[in-house]
Amino acid sequence: MKLEICCFSVGYALTAEQAGADRIELCASRSEGGLTPSYGTLLLARERVTIPVHPIVRPRGGDFCYSTLDFEVIKQDVAQIRDMGFPGVVVGMLDEEGHIDLPRMREVMQLSGNMAVTFHRAFDMCQNPMLAFEQLAQLGVARILTSGQQQNAELGLTLLRNLRHANPGPVIIAGGGVRLSNLHKFVDIGIQELHSSSGHAVPSTMRYRKAGVTMCYDNESDEFSHYCVDGEMVAMMKNTLALVAPLAQSLYRQQ
Repeated sequence: MKLEICCFSVGYALTAEQAGADRIELCASRSEGGLTPSYGTLLLARERVTIPVHPIVRPRGGDFCYSTLDFEVIKQDVAQIRDMGFPGVVVGMLDEEGHIDLPRMREVMQLSGNMAVTFHRAFDMCQNPMLAFEQLAQLGVARILTSGQQQNAELGLTLLRNLRHANPGPVIIAGGGVRLSNLHKFVDIGIQELHSSSGHAVPSTMRYRKAGVTMCYDNESDEFSHYCVDGEMVAMMKNTLALVAPLAQSLYRQQ
């Protein structure tokens, strides 16, 4: 069982690594669901983090149907991440009808070289998940990160089980609301990789706080707190997986 932790800084990637995480999905902008990290973040991650780091390539928030310029940015970022020596990249594109954008994904696969490609939760917005699974398998995608096309992965257990049984194909990573209290449910259906943010909000260290001025469009957002990885929670999830996974997988193979 592998536990991938979504991290929004190099510091928290190091926290996750020290707590026993198997892999990092490196992102920027949690409020938009994860965007491409900056060059400085990528460079420092390559220097400091020793477990596999797979940066996300997503040029903007919103949907996954991209303009020509958006796609040029995606290609440049994929090539940059490849040249920096990352072992994997996380990316995904859909067309106007909600299907996998096959021509563009073929270009991305060629650009990726030897990197393992994870198709991210754009999969949860596609029209036909089983067809998408087959297409991504044919493209050579290594993994699909999905909540089973539901708001959280616990609600998507039925589709996750069906995708797990659709092998051979990409590894299914269950993600979206995966936490210590429900991870056994994914183990029970044979899922072998889990994705979690395993974090919480922490207050700012600033004592002076300017009232009446905000940098956010959302006036209700708290700019004097930020999201961080909880190392103790990551360690507890890994320890729990070590206990429950062997028995559950033995029972699963007997079914």
